[in-house]
Amino acid sequence: MTIPVIDPATLETIDSVKDNDIPDALKAVDAAAEAFKSWKKTPPRRRSEILHRAYELMIRDRDELAKTITRENGKSLSDATGEITYAAEFFRWFAEEAVRPGGDFGESPAGGTRTLVTHRPVGVAALVTPWNFPAAMITRKIGPALAAGCTAVVKPAAETPLTALAIARLLTEAGLPDGVITVVTTSDSAGVVGAWLDDERVRKISFTGSTQVGRVLLRHAADRVVNSSMELGGNAPFVVADDADLDAAVAGAMIAKFRNGGQACTAANRFYVHTAVRDEFVARFGAAVEKLTVGPAADGAAIGPLISETALHRVTKSVDEAVAAGARISHRTTTPDAPGWFYPPTVLVDVPADAPILQEEIFGPVAAITTWSTDEELLDLVNDSEYGLAAYVYSGDLLRALRLGEAIDAGMVGVNRGLVSDPSAPFGGVKQSGLGREGAREGLREFQETQYLSVDWPA
Repeated sequence: MTIPVIDPATLETIDSVKDNDIPDALKAVDAAAEAFKSWKKTPPRRRSEILHRAYELMIRDRDELAKTITRENGKSLSDATGEITYAAEFFRWFAEEAVRPGGDFGESPAGGTRTLVTHRPVGVAALVTPWNFPAAMITRKIGPALAAGCTAVVKPAAETPLTALAIARLLTEAGLPDGVITVVTTSDSAGVVGAWLDDERVRKISFTGSTQVGRVLLRHAADRVVNSSMELGGNAPFVVADDADLDAAVAGAMIAKFRNGGQACTAANRFYVHTAVRDEFVARFGAAVEKLTVGPAADGAAIGPLISETALHRVTKSVDEAVAAGARISHRTTTPDAPGWFYPPTVLVDVPADAPILQEEIFGPVAAITTWSTDEELLDLVNDSEYGLAAYVYSGDLLRALRLGEAIDAGMVGVNRGLVSDPSAPFGGVKQSGLGREGAREGLREFQETQYLSVDWPA
């Protein structure tokens, strides 16, 4: 059995991959468990060298990898190229972290002993990644897992398996031993991941995806108390204060909202624009949106298709319901006369503060704008969400922007910039947006267990 890989811009089948079943998935665990015996003992310098070589190979093959992403994901070529550069950085960052594992040594307060603290690899890890960033979500998990000394079984999204398989081939070329990383493509995501969580050899699950699925996995992981990292849904607010540099705010909004066509967990979802600058911001932002081109990446379009017909129907329904409730479409582009799942970038204004479109993750190229007057009112609106992944604040007063940022319930806040992701920074959210962090030193710790040895130390 195979899984067809469909180009969402043309609806053509571009390739197919093996549809692995549960026995296949458990064979991957067999390989990972066997490889862990030697990989955990591999010197950090050697693990670092393999990761750094993988970084070099990704940069070498950046153009081809980007083309693979555009074909199976649909995003623009510039977005795909940027993703490969970003994804490769996780291999380089964790190549450097691999040789700095850290630890501690000191005298106990009561005396008579010394405490030696070390960090050990947690074991076999199950890595589950989504379709919207098929390279970056893979390397953000594989990088720290390998640096820590873990082995892993990886399940990419069925929609975008080709990028994951390509990265696995590059890791082999970089010198990674057999069995350390195995990519398992499958249409039975629930069955495969469930079997992994039931396997006593799997000691870690790292999942990126919807909050709904994350809750299910956490309940399952609780049965064996499996170490869990969850990067879940978002509903990022984009705040424009009355003293903001509007040119900078518009430029940031275009990135925060329309990167990958809005199909990102960190995408600006609900726009809170101060009443004093609302009309001017909307005019400038809307004019920029109307210049966006929509179509296949092969045509050089800035905005590609949504990932599926289901996604297209969902976004269409959300906008239609918002308009029916009183919102107004102020600016919109056009879509090509093509078979792909395209939706026009859209600006909605006069959106009621309690509208469902402001409470849900749109995951599409739609900017819903509402207004505010006081900082207190703003924070009440912004924090009235079960999500807390990312947020964006634009203000000409840096102290005010920082105070607002600290008061927002979000794991990451972009202050006067429309990007928050960086391999050297801890990526993750609060509330229903997840548990744990990826990137930075925290990303390495997610794949390690802390152990201390109490050493007798007579006076």
